[in-house]
Amino acid sequence: MGQILYYAGMLLVLIGSLFFLFGSIGLVRMPDLYNRMQASTKTTTLGVLSFLVGMGLMELEWITKLLIIALFVVLTAPVGASALARASYKHGIKLWKKSVVDKYKGKKND
Repeated sequence: MGQILYYAGMLLVLIGSLFFLFGSIGLVRMPDLYNRMQASTKTTTLGVLSFLVGMGLMELEWITKLLIIALFVVLTAPVGASALARASYKHGIKLWKKSVVDKYKGKKND
């Protein structure tokens, strides 16, 4: 049973590493700040989660601590990215010219 958990953990660490790679590619390929933030936040969150769960399967005595860290990442990464995107918008950083939706346009600065 230990070998199966170890190899499953290695697979999840590999999947997490691939998410990190895709996030890096997204940072280079996306046209504006908002798309880049979306790509990097989603892939980093998924990468960290699979990486931490994989490490937890490989080292079972760490699983509790790693799940607490994973919960922290799930709760803070999207909120932080949203706050940065809103601050960037209020600071005047323009959307990409082909963007279709602008949810903040016409709203008061609160």
